[in-house]
This record gives sequence, structure tokens and C-alpha cells, in this order.
Amino acid sequence: MAVAHPLARGLDKVTGHALGPYQSAVIRIGFAGTWLFFLLREFPHRHEMYGPDGPWDWEMARRLISGNGAFTALMWSDARIWFEIVYAVAVVSSALLLLGWRTRTMSVLFMIGVLSLQNRSVFIGDGGDNVIHLMATYLVFLRCGQVWSLDARRAARARVGAVRGEPGVDRVGPVLWWALGLGLSVVTLMGELDGWWPLIFWGVWLAHGLWWLAGRRAPDGELRKLLDVVANLVHNAGLLVIMVEACLIYATAGWYKIQGSRWQDGTAVYYPLNLDYFSPWPALSGLLSSHGLMLMLVTYGTVVVQVAFPFTLFNRRVKNVLLAAMIFEHAVIAVVLGLPFFSLAMITADAVFLPTSVLRRLGKWAARARVGFAS
Repeated sequence: MAVAHPLARGLDKVTGHALGPYQSAVIRIGFAGTWLFFLLREFPHRHEMYGPDGPWDWEMARRLISGNGAFTALMWSDARIWFEIVYAVAVVSSALLLLGWRTRTMSVLFMIGVLSLQNRSVFIGDGGDNVIHLMATYLVFLRCGQVWSLDARRAARARVGAVRGEPGVDRVGPVLWWALGLGLSVVTLMGELDGWWPLIFWGVWLAHGLWWLAGRRAPDGELRKLLDVVANLVHNAGLLVIMVEACLIYATAGWYKIQGSRWQDGTAVYYPLNLDYFSPWPALSGLLSSHGLMLMLVTYGTVVVQVAFPFTLFNRRVKNVLLAAMIFEHAVIAVVLGLPFFSLAMITADAVFLPTSVLRRLGKWAARARVGFAS
């Protein structure tokens, strides 16, 4: 009985609650914002990067994708107007996911936008793009609109209306669901979806419809309770996968660095500081590269932090110290090496480990700043 009690309590927590609501919101806001800012910055160059004017042309991409089975909506047509539509959908879905509007639907469209553009030109990007690629898929499984979202605000208004005896009617959700179902039907009949993708998209579409129907017809019924349990399990599993993925990224990066001779002799950080591509501020890069002792400490410190971080999760205080060090390191990389989107992606991945108390405090500061700016 002494063993069963904590196990039962843990099972009830995992099935009865979507854990980490603030961490999930940070992941949603961080990755949607990073991808949105990237798309807007590269808007003048979109045709050369992902479109018809790129060196990796449409036919070359088609042959590659036919072999690896990757998903990209840009392979459905080589028309320029279709590229503009896909790019626009990627921008709009990123903005709406950032705001937390219809997060279940927008997370799917966000994933489609990320996969479509990145799989179209696989040789463009860096480690930050790979992280966004993975996290865009995981976001589909998260209930990431519980806090800091327009969905949460709408749900709060619905609860107040129910207490007052004014049940609200959601008209936007069903219209959006039917419109996307129609588009999915057209794509399926055209034979553009291969492999597991038809099953995945139709499964998600049907699950969203069942969720709405259960909440509409019997919000307190057994079916809705069962769907809540399944959604909580899927969410908690997805959040765990994101945490494990972040640990794997740092662990593998750290162990690969240990095998490199430049990291072993403490000079690895010196070289990128002297490359024009990674020197947006030449004077600052030159100043930093002139201090050999500091560069050696940064080089060794980076390896130690990356290798040690997964093992510090069992000690909250040590974990928080290393977490702050990694976030500061990525902020420095963004400024000194000119890699803002890579750094934003990694900081967002780091934020999943931040304590809830810290995130709630940051949320209160942001709310006060918003009120002060509005006034």
C-alpha cells in the first residue's frame, strides 16, 4: 500500500492535468516568434531561399523528396503563386500561434509551414532551424494555449458567461474545421499526400472534430472526460519528449566538442570570432579574441556546461545556475556572432526547464509593461 499510494497519486496527476502550462506557453511563443521573425526578415529573399529562384530548384527538390519521403506542400505545384500562398500561410499561422488563437489548429498549420519551407531547401539553415523543425512537430501534441493566449482569454469569458447563464456559441471553430477539411479532401483526392501523412492529417482533423462535438453535446459526459485524459497524456508525453530532446542536443554537442582538438586545447572560440561571416561587430570580435585566457575559459566552460547539464536536472539549484549560464551564453552568441535566430531557438528550448515561479513572475512583468505602454 505504501508503494501504491504515490504511484496512484502520480498517475492521477499525469492523467488529470496538462503539466507545465507556463513552460508550454513559452515553447509556443518562443518558437512561433522565432520562426515569424525569421520569415519576415528573409521576406525580400524568400524566392532565392525557398522559391523558384533558388539554386536548389523545384525539380531537384522533387527528386530528393521522392526518395526520403519528407513532407512539403511546395512540391504540390511549382507555380509562383502557390509558393506565395504557402509562405503567407507560414507567416500568418506563426503570428496566430504566437498570440494563442485557435492553438490546436494553428499548431498544425505552423508545422505544415515549417516543414514545407525547410524541406524544400534542406541545405539552407543552421542548428536553430533543426531545433525549430523538431519542435514544430512536438507542438502539435501540446495543450500550449492554457495560459498567455487568446484561447485562454476566450475560455475565461465563456466560464463567466456560463455562470451568468449566457452560454456562448463558437461559430469560428466549426467554420475553420470544415474549411480545413475541404482543403484536406482536395489534396487527398489529388494524390499529393504520400506515406503516413494522409493518416496523420485526417486523424488530427477527426480528433479536433470529436473534441468539439463532445464539448458541445456533453461537456460533462464520459466521452469528454476520456478525451481530457487522452489529451493530458499526449500533452505530458510531448512535453517530456521536448525536455529529453533538449538534453540530447546539449549532451551530443558537448561530447562531440570533447573529441575536437581545438576544443581540447581551448582555442575553438577564437576561430569564429575571426571569420567575417560571424563578425557583425568586428571591433567587438577583435576585442574579445585578444584575451586568450578568457577565450580558453569560455571554451572549456561551454563544454563542461553542455556535458553536465542533463545530469544536473536532479538538483534544482545547480540546474538553475547552469540554465542561466546557457541562456546568457546564447544571448552573447546572438550579439557577438550574429546568430539571433539560432540563439532564440536554443533559449526557447532552455526555457522549458525554467521554474514555474520564474515564468509567472516574468508574465506579471510583461503584463505591467503592456499596461504601462498602453496608458
